[in-house]
Amino acid sequence: MPSRLQSPAEWVAPLVPIASLAVLPLGPIFFPRFYLILLFFYFSIFLYSQANHVCKFFLTSRKIRLTVRKWNKRLDRTIMSTSANNSSIKRRIAATNLDDETLEDVEEKLHYFDDTHYFHAFILPNYCEPEDLLKDTIERLACHSTAQSHYAIILAMEQSEPGWESKAQRLQSYFSDRFAHVIITGHPSNIPGESQGKGSNVAYAARHGCRQLVDLGIDRHRIMITVSDSDSAIPELYIREVEEALNGSEDPDHVVCAPPIFFSRNCFDVPAAVRVTDITWSAMVMSNLSTSRGMCIPCSNYSLSMTLAEKVGYWDTDADAVGEDMHMWLKCFWKTDGLVRTAPIYVPINLTNVQTESYLSNVNARYVQAKRHYNGVADVAYTLKHAFCTTSTISLYERLKVCLIILEAHMVPATSGWLMFAAVPLMQFILFPPFESLSIVSPDQNPLLTSDFYHHLWTLIKIITLCLPLPLFATLAVYERLHRAIDREFLNKQQSRGWLNLLDYVNLPIAAWLFMTLPSTLACVKRLLNRQEKYITSEKLFK
Repeated sequence: MPSRLQSPAEWVAPLVPIASLAVLPLGPIFFPRFYLILLFFYFSIFLYSQANHVCKFFLTSRKIRLTVRKWNKRLDRTIMSTSANNSSIKRRIAATNLDDETLEDVEEKLHYFDDTHYFHAFILPNYCEPEDLLKDTIERLACHSTAQSHYAIILAMEQSEPGWESKAQRLQSYFSDRFAHVIITGHPSNIPGESQGKGSNVAYAARHGCRQLVDLGIDRHRIMITVSDSDSAIPELYIREVEEALNGSEDPDHVVCAPPIFFSRNCFDVPAAVRVTDITWSAMVMSNLSTSRGMCIPCSNYSLSMTLAEKVGYWDTDADAVGEDMHMWLKCFWKTDGLVRTAPIYVPINLTNVQTESYLSNVNARYVQAKRHYNGVADVAYTLKHAFCTTSTISLYERLKVCLIILEAHMVPATSGWLMFAAVPLMQFILFPPFESLSIVSPDQNPLLTSDFYHHLWTLIKIITLCLPLPLFATLAVYERLHRAIDREFLNKQQSRGWLNLLDYVNLPIAAWLFMTLPSTLACVKRLLNRQEKYITSEKLFK
C-alpha cells in the first residue's frame, strides 16, 4: 500500500504542531526578530477569531432562546391535545396570542399542525451501548406526534458486538407499534477496505435501511435521514424546524440540517474537568452554527435527504473518514461542486457526558474520546486535496473559506495550547535569564535591548496575551445564561447550573491541555505514521 505521505497535503497537519513546539525554544535563540513578528500575528489573529466566535455564539444563543420561546407559545399542552379542525385551532391560538403577534404569526402556527410531507429515518449507530440507554433514546422519539406514521428507526448494530442480534430484536419488539417501521442492520466487521467506526456503520445502515424503506413503498425523495448518537435526546421541535427549513429552501436536496449540542442529562454526575470540556465543546459547535454562507460543520447529530446521500455515494468508510460528521459534510460540499449548504436548526440536542464508575477512569474515558475526535484531523488533507489538487467549479473564495474552517478546527487546538502558555514565559526566560550562567543570547544580539521597535512589539505581545482569555470569559458568561434558559424553558428541569458551578472553570487550564492540546497534537503527529488508529468508544453509564 503506497504511503499517504506522498501527497504534500498530508504533511500540513503533522508539521504545524511540530513546528509550533520547535519554535518555542529555537525562535528566541536563532531568529528572535522573526519570532516576535510571528507571535504578534498569531496572537492578534487568534484574539480576533475568538472575539468573532463570541459574537457568533451570542447570536446562536439568542436564536436558540427565541426558537424555544416560539415553540412554547405555539404548542402549549392544551393545543397539542386538541383534535379539532383548523378553524377551532385558530380560535384557540388567537385566544392565547400576545399583543405583538400578527395574523401571519397565527397562520404560521397552523403550519405546525399540518401533516408532514417528509418521512424521517433515524439512524442510531451503536456498539456495546447499554440497552436501557438506547431504549430511553428511542422512547423520546416515540413520543413525537407523527412517530407512528412518519418515523422509521434504523438500529445500526455492529456484528462484532456479542449478542447484537438479540439485543436489536428486543428493541424492535418493544417499539414495533410505536413507529411506522423499526429496521435492524448488522454491520459486518470484515468488509475489505473499511475501518471500524461510526461512519462505516452509518454508511451500511443508510444503504440497507433506506433501501428497505423504499421497498416498503416510501418515496425516496421524501426520506430524510437523521444521524443520531445513541444518547441523543432529539425533541420534536428539532424535526419541526428541519421541515420548516426544508420547506423554505429553494433546493432542499442540497441542505444539511445541523443543530447545536448540549450536555445536561448527567452533567452533575461527572468530574468538573469533563463537564467544562463538554461545555466549551458545546459552545464551539454553537458558534459554528452562525458561520456565514451556510458553511458550518454539523457535530454528532444532523439530517440530510436520502437523495443527497445517494448522490454523493453515502458515507465514506475508510480510516480517513473517522470524523464522520465533518467528513460527510465536506464530501457533500465537494461532490456537489459547492451546492450543499447547512441550515442551522436552533434546537439543542441533549447528550450525555462520558461517565464511568470512578473519577480517574472517567477522566481517562474523556481523554480516549478526545483522541478519537481529533483523529478527524485526516480531513485537513482531504480538504486541501479537493480545494487545490483537483479541478473544481467552486469559487476560490469558497474553497479558501472551507479550508480556513477546517484548519481552524484542527490546527488551532494543536498549536494554541503550546504557544499561549509557553511562548511568552519561555522567551522571557531565554532573553532575560535569572542567572548570568544561564545566558544563551548575548545582549548585543537581543533585539529587545538593541531595538525600540522590537521592544515595543514585545510589550504589545504581552498585552495581547493578557487579553486572550477575555473572549473565553465572555463565551462562558453567555453559556451560563443559555444553559439555565434551556434547562428551565425547554427541558423543564428543576435543577440547573448555579453560582457554585462557576467553580468548575478552575479546571479549564488542565482540561484544555489534557482534552484538547495533547490529543490534537498527538493526532496530528501520528499522521506521519502509515498506520490505522483503532476506533475506541467511550463508556457511558445510564442509570
